[in-house]
Amino acid sequence: MSKQTPPQRHDDPAGNAGAGDAADGAQGVTGQGVSDQGVPGQGDTVQRATVPRFGPVAVVLLTALTALGPVSTDFYLPSLPSIARYFTVGEADAQLTLSAFLGGFAIAMLIYGPLSDRFGRKPVLLAGLVVFGLASFACSLAGSIEQLIAARALQAIGAGAGPVLCRAMVRDVFGAKGASRVLSYLAAAMALAPAVGPILGGFLQDAFGWRSIFWVITFYGVVGLIATVALLPESHHPANRVAAGPIIMLKTFGMLLSHRRYVGFVLCQTFSYSGIFCFISGSSFVFIDILGVSPKHFGWCFAVFVIGYMIGTILSARLTHRVGVDNMVRLGSTVALAASLVLVAIALVHQSVPGLLAPLMVYMIGIGIASPNSQAGAIGPFPQAAGAASSLLGFLQMSVAALIGAALGQLQAQTAVPMTIAILLTVIGLNVAYWLMVRPGSAAD
Repeated sequence: MSKQTPPQRHDDPAGNAGAGDAADGAQGVTGQGVSDQGVPGQGDTVQRATVPRFGPVAVVLLTALTALGPVSTDFYLPSLPSIARYFTVGEADAQLTLSAFLGGFAIAMLIYGPLSDRFGRKPVLLAGLVVFGLASFACSLAGSIEQLIAARALQAIGAGAGPVLCRAMVRDVFGAKGASRVLSYLAAAMALAPAVGPILGGFLQDAFGWRSIFWVITFYGVVGLIATVALLPESHHPANRVAAGPIIMLKTFGMLLSHRRYVGFVLCQTFSYSGIFCFISGSSFVFIDILGVSPKHFGWCFAVFVIGYMIGTILSARLTHRVGVDNMVRLGSTVALAASLVLVAIALVHQSVPGLLAPLMVYMIGIGIASPNSQAGAIGPFPQAAGAASSLLGFLQMSVAALIGAALGQLQAQTAVPMTIAILLTVIGLNVAYWLMVRPGSAAD
């Protein structure tokens, strides 16, 4: 073990995370190691020579598991108004099933990463999938809105294992430089879940009612559990594992939060996701209750939103290697800002389905460019603490999004204006975080 020294980012002078990591993914990488106290530090060699290669099947499975969150939310969005009527509650109470999910998701994300840094990715992932499957089944049996909210929170605790551990696995296998590209492709493929989810959910809602949606989600979790046991190898070498006690976990989080650019990238991702969640939380009420779109047709409106995200992530995967992580975040945040300004103007002047969807699609192109690069920029320089870095990132983005979603639900809006203004505010936060904390030249802490 090496002596503890101040942790350092492995960035190039222009601030492109991982650019100096040329040998990462070959014979090993010198990165954030483990100190004598078990806290990830600087100077130790991370053993990657024995990390397994991930073929197409494993990458597809990672994509499906990363999508546990979108599957759990987007599938039942068309049912939110129906759930409110079924339990004779208001819009705010129905939206608590979303906010409770994000709260549980945030707590889970804070725990899974450090546990996987200690015990390995696969066993912790399997435990999360078991919880997810049982809680999804409990959602289908809920007899009151309170029971549904509680089951959703438990479902989220299980679902949180997917994105945290799959991001860490990508970092384990593909290294800092490859992570941005792979995460972009994963994000593009994962976007199929929110594109297909509301469409399928709308048909299930019309044909069988809202409980059938949770039956399908339960089946998805069971298939994911079986596939993980059979197909997904362990990616975190035993020689790289660190202690996972609460004191060491807090020290690791403290080390991460001491890096200005880590915090900057985390804030960029947090505001990116919060804007998406503003749409997720408010869109079914805006399009179904206010604009009169049917539940089965609402899925197609949501698909337009998701297609924008897919376009952005594909552009990110193709351009990041040449342009760099920092510049891609800047490009995405600028596109999102321009689109959100147009969105608010349209909402104030004349609300219509096409009028809202067009700027929303462009907004999502910008977020699709910024989001995967923000994630890669945050976790890339911390190979040995990739799980903890991914956990803290997920916890912060979900916590903020849950608070914003709960606040938006309390407005009881009769127009699209509150949702569009909330989206604009998150984009302003994204741009401020980039220019103050991530912009090239701010690499020094």
